[in-house]
Amino acid sequence: MNGIIIKAMADWAVIPIVLIGGYMLVFKIPKGRRLDAYKRVLIAGLTAYLMAKLISVIYQPESKRPFELAGTAAGASFLNNPGFPSDHALFVTAITCAVWFETKNKPISLILAVLVIIVGVGRILAQVHTPLDVIGGIVIALIGSLWYLNKPPTKSKVV
Repeated sequence: MNGIIIKAMADWAVIPIVLIGGYMLVFKIPKGRRLDAYKRVLIAGLTAYLMAKLISVIYQPESKRPFELAGTAAGASFLNNPGFPSDHALFVTAITCAVWFETKNKPISLILAVLVIIVGVGRILAQVHTPLDVIGGIVIALIGSLWYLNKPPTKSKVV
């Protein structure tokens, strides 16, 4: 039973983030702003992904994953690489940042942020990542989200 809960946290919690994030980015950005918003989302995501790949080539704190070091089975899905930074943490954080910066919907962004934490904790409990791997993925996604600061101010309506 404990294994199912950890797997749900580590893997399945990604699904609502993708679905909610996708919905918000498709239906909650005004039509006149969508193209510019999607450009920023794409550039921010690609920047974070490329940074993660470059950093992983330069810096790898451990050559084995925690479950390998413990001699146990992984409690969640993983790619066959050393694990720094966490791709799951990077991906869900990038989606959450896109929703926050492009829709400014605080309640939904807060829900997504809580789900990001659940995914990160799940990845650690599943022993597929160390805390450093998860924090690295989150920080790199946040750095990629700096592209959103290039967003032009919205025009206020004159009453």
